[in-house]
Amino acid sequence: MTATTSNFAATSPSAPAAAGDHPSATFGQLFDAITANVASVVHGNRQAIDLAVMCLLAEGHLLIEDVPGVGKTSLAKALAASIDCTWKRVQFTPDLLPTDLVGVGIFQRATESFVFQPGPLFANIVLADEINRASPKTQSALLEAMEERQVSADGVSHQLPSPFMVAATQNPVEQEGTYRLPESQLDRFLMRISLGYPGRQAELAILDSNGAADALLALQHVVTADEVLRMCQAVRTVHVAPVLKSYMIDLAEASRSHSGLLLGLSPRATLQLARATRAHAAAHGRDYAIPDDVKAVASPVLSHRVMLRPDSSSRGLDGVMAIDEILASVPVPAGR
Repeated sequence: MTATTSNFAATSPSAPAAAGDHPSATFGQLFDAITANVASVVHGNRQAIDLAVMCLLAEGHLLIEDVPGVGKTSLAKALAASIDCTWKRVQFTPDLLPTDLVGVGIFQRATESFVFQPGPLFANIVLADEINRASPKTQSALLEAMEERQVSADGVSHQLPSPFMVAATQNPVEQEGTYRLPESQLDRFLMRISLGYPGRQAELAILDSNGAADALLALQHVVTADEVLRMCQAVRTVHVAPVLKSYMIDLAEASRSHSGLLLGLSPRATLQLARATRAHAAAHGRDYAIPDDVKAVASPVLSHRVMLRPDSSSRGLDGVMAIDEILASVPVPAGR
C-alpha cells in the first residue's frame, strides 16, 4: 500500500505535524514509516500489516487469528516496538486471574491503607497472547478496558493511557484446553485478521534474517506516542458523506435478513466499520471516504460479528463468505 498524504496534511486541519524526531512529517510518511518498520520483521503479508496499523489509528483493538508459527505474535510485538510507548505482553493461561491483568490493592503498613498496584493493562499496547486459553472470568476483565478505556478495582475506576490497544492472538485449530471467546468480547475487536503462510520469497527472507526473534531485538521505534495520537485525531476528521453512511446501514440491514445468518450486524458494527473506513481513507492520502474504503475493510471488521445458522457451516458458509455475499448484493452508491 502507498500512503502519500501530503494533500491530506494540507486539507485536514487535524493532520499531524509530527513533533520530536519528525517535525515536518505528514500522515502518509508516518504511516509508511510504521508499516515499513513492521514489514522488516513480518515478511510476506503487507496487507495484514497495513490493517493492523489502521486498527491502531482507528483507536480499535486487533484479533490476530491463525495457525501456529506464521508470525501472529511477531506482528503484535513489531507494531508495539515501532512506537515509543509502553507495552506489555501477557501469556494467557487457564490459571490467569483477573487481578493479574487489572492490578491489585496492596496493603501499606506505613499508611495502614491499600494502594492500588496497576497491572499490565496499564500500557499503551497490550499483547494478549493466546487469549482463548484464559478462563471466561479472566477474559471478562478485558471488556471494560476495551470498551471504556478504564478498569475498576475495589470500587474505583482507573483511566487507561492513550493510545490504548489490545492486540490479541489465538489459534483457531487447536481447541483443547481453550475457551471460546464470547460474542460480546469478539464484538469489541475492531478487526480480526490472519496472516496465512508466507510465499517462497518471503520465507527465504525470514531465513536470511535468522528468524523474527533476532530482528525484533534490533527493531527501533519510528514514531512517538504523541505522533500516534495526532494521527488518530486526523483519522477522526475524515469526512464520511451521508450517502456512504446510508451504504453502511444498508450492509447492516442486509446482514439481518441474510438466509445463512442467525444474527446480523449490530449498530456497534456499523460504528466500527465507519471508524475503519476513515482510517483506510487516511492511509490512502484522502480526507474523505469512498465506497472502496468500506469494501476494503468490511471483511476484517464485520466477519467476526455475524453468527451463522447451525446448518450454514455444513454448507461451507463462513463469516467472510457471508460478508462477501452481502457486499455483492447491496448496490454501491454512485452519488456524493
